[in-house]
Amino acid sequence: MHIPDGFLDVKTWAGAAICSAAALGVAVRKTTAELGERQVPRLAVMAAFIFAAQMVNFPIAGGTSGHLLGGALSAVLLGPWQAMLVLSTVLIIQCFGFLDGGVTALGANILNMAVIGVWVAYLVYRLLVKLLPSTTGRMLAIFLAGLLSVEAAALSASLELAFSGTISLPVVLSAMLGWHLLIGLGEGIITVLVVNFLVKMQVFEQNEGIAG
Repeated sequence: MHIPDGFLDVKTWAGAAICSAAALGVAVRKTTAELGERQVPRLAVMAAFIFAAQMVNFPIAGGTSGHLLGGALSAVLLGPWQAMLVLSTVLIIQCFGFLDGGVTALGANILNMAVIGVWVAYLVYRLLVKLLPSTTGRMLAIFLAGLLSVEAAALSASLELAFSGTISLPVVLSAMLGWHLLIGLGEGIITVLVVNFLVKMQVFEQNEGIAG
């Protein structure tokens, strides 16, 4: 759901950039305090995986595109602060290296996917694993974290496009939320499979207990 240049007005992309910068500033401080030597390679592995997954794009109405996000995957395995930095790094590389998403819209894309998407995934996951502590409950929590993170990011992008006058809200909501519901279902399934595989292989530890 990368938003290109020219689709957001100044007030919207500037406001989103300010919010993203503030959120990433907090994430950098939190991650610096938490990061250990063993975690650095894991951040790189996660960033590489998400980068590859996000390169597969599906065109959607209003000049935007849909793709797997990886917000839930990184939030579950790394916690929200590190996940924000991983997703932001991926989005910055895609923007400047592959022209995927506009430069002026970079703050909005980070806000939608690396901030809102990550935090929705993390909060949904943490809530559900407390309510449903069984193995099945944990799998459901991961699945819904993936699904709802995608829909939340799509909703945020839709509101930005509508506030900018690029496309009417009913049209963009129908296109974005409808398509991203399908993408979110796939994201939820893939997230469950990848988390289980990486935890089983002891590449990552499932991070339900990280301090918020």
